[in-house]
This record gives sequence, structure tokens and C-alpha cells, in this order.
Amino acid sequence: MSARSTPNPQQLEAIREVDRPLLVLAGAGSGKTRVITEKIAHLIKQGIPARNIAAVTFTNKAAREMRSRIGQIMPDRELRGLRLSTFHALGLDMVRREHKALGYKPAISIFDEHDRELLLKELIKHGRKEYDIEKIDHYARAIGNWKNLFVLPEQAEQTSATHDDRIAAELYAAYGKQLKAYNAVDFDDLILQPVLLLQHHGEVADKWQNAIRYLLVDEYQDTNLTQYRLLKLLTGNLGRFTVVGDDDQSIYAWRGAQPENLVQLQKDFPRLRVVKLEQNYRSTGRILKIANRLIANNPHIFEKQLWSALGPGEKPRVLKAKDDVGEARQVASDIIHHKFRRAASYADYAILYRGNHQSRLFERTLREHGIPYFISGGTSFFSYAEVKDVMAYLRLLVNPDDDAAYLRIVNVPRREIGPSTLEKLGQYAQERQVSLFNASFELGLQQQLSEQAVQRLQQFARMIAEASKRTQGPDGFDTLDAFVERLGYELWIRDHSTSEQQAERRMGNVRELLDWLRRLAGEDHGRSLAEVVSKIMLLDILDRQEEENSGDRVNLMTLHSAKGLEFPYVYLVGMEENLLPHQASIEQNTIEEERRLAYVGITRARQELTLSYCSHRKRYGELVRCQPSRFLQELPEEELEWADKNPLPPEIKKERGLASLDQIRSLLRG
Repeated sequence: MSARSTPNPQQLEAIREVDRPLLVLAGAGSGKTRVITEKIAHLIKQGIPARNIAAVTFTNKAAREMRSRIGQIMPDRELRGLRLSTFHALGLDMVRREHKALGYKPAISIFDEHDRELLLKELIKHGRKEYDIEKIDHYARAIGNWKNLFVLPEQAEQTSATHDDRIAAELYAAYGKQLKAYNAVDFDDLILQPVLLLQHHGEVADKWQNAIRYLLVDEYQDTNLTQYRLLKLLTGNLGRFTVVGDDDQSIYAWRGAQPENLVQLQKDFPRLRVVKLEQNYRSTGRILKIANRLIANNPHIFEKQLWSALGPGEKPRVLKAKDDVGEARQVASDIIHHKFRRAASYADYAILYRGNHQSRLFERTLREHGIPYFISGGTSFFSYAEVKDVMAYLRLLVNPDDDAAYLRIVNVPRREIGPSTLEKLGQYAQERQVSLFNASFELGLQQQLSEQAVQRLQQFARMIAEASKRTQGPDGFDTLDAFVERLGYELWIRDHSTSEQQAERRMGNVRELLDWLRRLAGEDHGRSLAEVVSKIMLLDILDRQEEENSGDRVNLMTLHSAKGLEFPYVYLVGMEENLLPHQASIEQNTIEEERRLAYVGITRARQELTLSYCSHRKRYGELVRCQPSRFLQELPEEELEWADKNPLPPEIKKERGLASLDQIRSLLRG
């Protein structure tokens, strides 16, 4: 959105409303971030200290953007104590501060998906014969869904209809007990545990309601039921909140999002005020016209129509290709020609698709044409094995009861502690209901293992215990380098790398991680190692699907990844039945969410939009006939330029072919 001297009347209305709970229905590109940041400034000017205001969203990137925007309109001294974070970061802060009320010890570990899977595997291995290791994904998904729907283990056991769900409910209860024994929470617990805390501890609820006197929620349509409960408990009966959302951009039902939460607000808060932001500052009139026509096919509780003062703009184009190879070549050739004609940058272009598998042909074709590209979902810093190893050591130093971390590094570097030893240790710890670390010191373990095996386990555990003590001292962070050196980890890396260069790169990652820990500790004014490790674990989980784009490169990403972004020129590819809408959505009758996904894709475009589909596509090695997406049929035909109905003149075709040939020649010369 371009800078303007004053907000528009609807934005101003939303900014100034502080006496009633407020729902802001913010259409795509309507300036919702401006509303949130200027409302924070307005609240502070109205006398609410910054330390009593919290704004939450779903990604670190959105939280950073919010902080940057508010910093541009208010001096830092007036923003001291302001909470700008993700939902889960707020939850982590609550869990950490109120650990006693929740029955936890101070150094709480956060389990990621890998840790959860390891724990579930252990529970299945040592549980009833009916537990099926092949169904671990089903069990994990069920547990996550229950937590997002605020269904506790006993409720899950009572309401499970199928055999598999009853097994999942049993595992849910056992999983929760084991997590507590390990002094750990998983990602979903960062919302569930604060809700339980506020529900069962009135004095704590009063404390947090006094601490957060006003709450702002971004992307409200993406909240699940547990997040909605947290909102209600934090804001109390008065409903001291502003939530900003768009039911037409709710595309995360598979992750537990409930767009119905928009409707529930009216039931739970009768004084709720609704303000609609319908002026779009991103896209041209024709792009918005087809977006409005498409989404009108979905039922709505709140009606809205996006409009733009940016002029009608170019007609969105529809390209048809004979197959998926042809589609990729056609788009690549079109980008080369268009970039030359518009003197644009590669970063101005985005290719959006329904599924990750669609990227492969585009990657190959863009490479062949010498077009640089960035693909969302690249390797994260946290996904490197050496970073995971060192993080596991750090987790164990701050919480020796963290069994997932223990299992990852007990034999890294190699300590001749074999799988048989670990299996017997695990069985013993399970029977005694203690962690693997504590089990290593129990006398009873000597009845299960050889003296040599016990000695190796105890030697490892003592090393962790001693290092843990050192890190708790005043120079705790400075001892970490020496600790990694004593481990012999660099030698281990060199022995397990394919080249000297790879070994150096991997150790560089380790050094970068340790430097980052020290910087975070300094930025957080002397936070303990436990607190900094928790912060990094949360950043890891939240950032896995947030890749920062840099450089002059064409953007390739799924429609889900594109939400919240915008580009001058967008190619929405694969507009076919069984792809968009996806086959599963057709079978499950969830077309409405697929239509919202297409709507999100269309409204990413600022100046020009190109829609593309194939008449044939390769599936499972066979070329099959494709039908154009029903969503294409729902668009106003008169507002589209159909390439197959209005073919390009021969001279334009020749010009495009020469531009593409020049690009390839340039690449070969390079």
C-alpha cells in the first residue's frame, strides 16, 4: 500500500474504536497492517502503556514487519514493554513464567515434530499389541487436532468413534504424561497449556488480564478453537480487543483454522462492532473484478466487495498448453519476453502452484533458460544435522529429562553405546517412570545391563551434569565452545564429511549457532541458557516454512506460501480440475477452501495476472487428459484475454521466440 497522509475513513474508524470489541474485515491489500500499527499508537496516546498492549500474529515475519512499522511512527521510549509476537511466542512466555502453577520445573523443553515422533514410537513399542507403528502419522495428526480443538485426553477417549481413534486417544493420554515427565511441551501445548492455566487459576488469569489490557490479533481467520479460547480468557468479559481477518483468505483448515471463529465473536460478544476494509491498494480494477466474481460463489456471513482507485489495468490472461512441459516452457518464454518489454526485474515475477511437486518442471525449465529463481521451502539453518546435534546437547544441558535430545546425541560422537543398551535403558526408565538421564544413575539398572554398559551411560550422564553446572555460572555462554571442543565433535564432523570443504562448512554452522546464542543472551539482557535455548527452539519451529527471499530471482511457491505476499506480475499455473481444485477437496466436498486458495493467488498480483492450464498432464508416468478448472469458468469471460481464442500475431510470436533464443545464447556464452 502506498504511503498516504491519513488513513481512509474505514481505517480511521477501526483505529479509533477502543470502547467495544472490534472485528475488522480486511480484504486483500486493504492496509490491515497499517490499521494494527496505527491503532497501537492510538492506544498509547489514549493512555494505555505500551507494556499493557499485546499484538499477535502467526509468523515471525509478520511480527517483525509490525515491529518495523510501529517503530516508524512512534519513538522507542514510548514502545518499551510492547508485546509484538506470534501466538506461540506469547504462549511460551506464559508457560515459562507460570511453570509452577502448571506443575513444571523452570527449564522447559519444546518438542518439535521429530521429537514427538520419537516419543510416540517409544510409547507404541512399549504399549499394547494393538498399537500400530505404521499408523504413527495418523496418531500424531489426531493428537494435534485434538489439542487445536481443545479436546483433552479424557474427552478424546469418550468421543472416539473408530478403533484407530480410540488407540490415538490412549496414546494422547500416555504422550501427555511422558511430556510432563520430561518437563517438556510440544508446539500445540504452547496454546493449550496457557488456556488450561487461565481456566483453572483465577489469580493467574487476573494477573494476565491486568498485564494485557488490550489485545490485537492479526490473521484472525486462521485461529483454531484453542487460540480463540485464549483470546477470550485474556480479554475477559469486556472484550478489550481488535481482531483483523478475512474469511475469504481462510486457507488453513487442514491446520485446524476455524473461519467460523468470525461468526462466534458475534455470539460471545453482543457489543461487537464490525468494520469492513474494502478499498484495495495493491491490485488493478480488473484483477479485483475477477477475484470478487470468483469468491462470490462461496457462501458469506459478511458480504464485502474489493475495489481499487488504481485504474482498470491490463486484462488478466489465460494461457493454454498442450502438456505440463509445454506449460513450463510457455511461462519461462513469457517471462523473458515480458521482462525485456517492461524493463522489469526477475524478482517482480511469481509462479504460484497448488502443490510442491509442480515446481520441478518449472525449476528445470527456468535453469535451461538461464532464469534465476528462488523456491520457497529451501534448506533451513535448523535442518542441518550438525545444528540439530548441538541443539540437542544444549537442550540436554538445560533439561536433562529431555529424552528426545538424549537419544539423538548419546552416541554422537560415538561412545560405543549400542541400540541394545539403549533399548534396555528405555524399558527400565519406562518401568521406573524416570528419564533416561536419571535412569543411568539408578542402582537397579545394573540388574539389566553389563557393568561396562552402565559405566558408559554414567560417564555420558556425568559429562552432561558437569557441563550443565558450568553453563549456569556467570560465564555460562563462554563455556559452550570449550564444551563442544571437549566432545570431540569437530573430529566427528571431519570423519563423517565427504570433503574438507564440507567439514569446514558444517563446523562453520556450529560456530554460527554458538555465536547466535551469545548474541541472543546479550539482546535479552542476561537471559539464562535455558531461556535462550527455548527461544531458538521456537524460532526453529516457526521459521521452517518462512524462507526469506533475497536477490533478483523469480519466485516459485505454493499458494499457501504466497499468502501475505504480493508481486507486480503473477503466474497462477495448473488451473485444472483435480489440481486446483485438488482431487481430495472434490472427493471430500471442501471446494470452498480451494476457491479461497485460488482467490488468494489472484489477489497476490499487483499489475498483471496470467492464469495457465494444460490439456494434458503427466500423472504416474502416463499422459492424461485434463479439464480446465471450474474456477476459470466462474470468472467473467469479458474481463479475460484468452490466448487460445485470440492467438498472438505472427510478428509477436517471432519476437518472443528471438528473445528466448537470445537468453539461451547469452547463457551459453556465460
